[in-house]
Amino acid sequence: MGKIASALTIAGTDPTGGAGIQADLKTFQELEVFGMSVQTSAVAQNTQGVKAVHNLPIDFIEQQLKVVIEDINPNAIKTGMISTIEMMELIATYVAKFDTPYVIDPVMVATSGDALMDESSRKVIRDVLVPKATVVTPNIPEAEILVDFSIKDLDAMKRAAKVIVDELGATAAVVKGGHLEGKAIDVFYDGSFHLLEADRFETKHTHGTGCTFSAAITAELAKGNTILEAVQLGKTFITDAIRYPLNIGKGNGPTNHWGYRLQRLPNQGGK
Repeated sequence: MGKIASALTIAGTDPTGGAGIQADLKTFQELEVFGMSVQTSAVAQNTQGVKAVHNLPIDFIEQQLKVVIEDINPNAIKTGMISTIEMMELIATYVAKFDTPYVIDPVMVATSGDALMDESSRKVIRDVLVPKATVVTPNIPEAEILVDFSIKDLDAMKRAAKVIVDELGATAAVVKGGHLEGKAIDVFYDGSFHLLEADRFETKHTHGTGCTFSAAITAELAKGNTILEAVQLGKTFITDAIRYPLNIGKGNGPTNHWGYRLQRLPNQGGK
């Protein structure tokens, strides 16, 4: 076996396993990448919502980052939930030290609608972290916060993706269209536009979709794929994760992290 690629997730937790660090590590494993994690916050959440958030001390977060960088240099990094300005500024410093592809899932609002980031923190993620990003993957509500205008259609999604790259400084952006009606179309922009289209599945089991999609992109970047290839493969992975619901949880249930595998088994595809 050749040397395996590694990926680092820096994010909060989900004790029910559908989102956050737990979802990221499952995704890395499914895509044959060695997963590592630095915990920023302990989140008491389930498929019905966020009940409480405990942010870890900044010095302990830094200790976690140090032990990773001293031992195993990741081939790609992603950040999810980063609750405070202190965390963002610390992570910005370490992202520069790693000098590796960096994916931002700008987690600001949970699937349940619970706010996970205050207004001042949103400004810092836009001004400090986004310019360092290889890919930023906002859904429409998150993109509206980043670009400060309403997004109601595909043209506005394109405009938002262009602003995130050309004005905010990211290398590429994927504005996800899951909140609009019709086919599930995401807009990719890195100087050129690409539309990523998939069937829409009528299901409430979408907890952790943003975490899982961005983790899949991170895994594919870690393996050396181009940004567009990583995003296209990530789109396939999250589509299959939604296609085969697990039907667990009393609220917005988790996606199926082995749906990608099911789609590729004999006599399983499409069933």
